[in-house]
Amino acid sequence: MEFDQNRAAKPFDVTLLDILRGARSAVRNWRNRRETRKILSHLSDAQLRDIGLTRHDVCRKY
Repeated sequence: MEFDQNRAAKPFDVTLLDILRGARSAVRNWRNRRETRKILSHLSDAQLRDIGLTRHDVCRKY
């Protein structure tokens, strides 16, 4: 087997489009977490307890 046949064609095949898609996805995830945190912060402790969360969970997870 020759050397050219034994190696990956493009081991680091990352394009600018891939980077931009990743950045867009990261921003979208950040916005979703922020919105979730905002909504959950308006709930009372009893309501949070009903869905299995604490005030600490809201700040930590979301």
